[in-house]
Amino acid sequence: MIDELDSQIINELSKDAGLSYSEIARALNQNESTIRKRVIAMKEKGVIKKFSCVLDHLKVGYNTVAIVGLDVDPSLLLDVAQRLADMSATKYVATSTGDHMLMAEVWAKDGRELAQILSKMGAIVGVKKLCPAMLLEKIKE
Repeated sequence: MIDELDSQIINELSKDAGLSYSEIARALNQNESTIRKRVIAMKEKGVIKKFSCVLDHLKVGYNTVAIVGLDVDPSLLLDVAQRLADMSATKYVATSTGDHMLMAEVWAKDGRELAQILSKMGAIVGVKKLCPAMLLEKIKE
């Protein structure tokens, strides 16, 4: 369980994981050592799993992004999920309920490359159906 200060620290890090302890401390009117101890404790407890970098796909050469729903053989669900996760083009893979058993975000340089990636995904043993949806604009990450 986290308290209010931990929640505020998480909120600051969610906005910018690159903030220093002193910058977070200043924003929250706390001591730097308090912030450092709290962040380290949250990492040790697994509250904070990792710090990551959010890229602008266009600025790194990926002009096409799609969310792909996959219907798969239930007995091969985890195998298919792992094969998808191993692909460099997939930025996330998740099991889900609803219309599709798996969901994946795919980045491609263009439509041609996306078609090639989708072909590879469709060839994975256990995949029954692909349902790609092109993203036009991300509103929130």
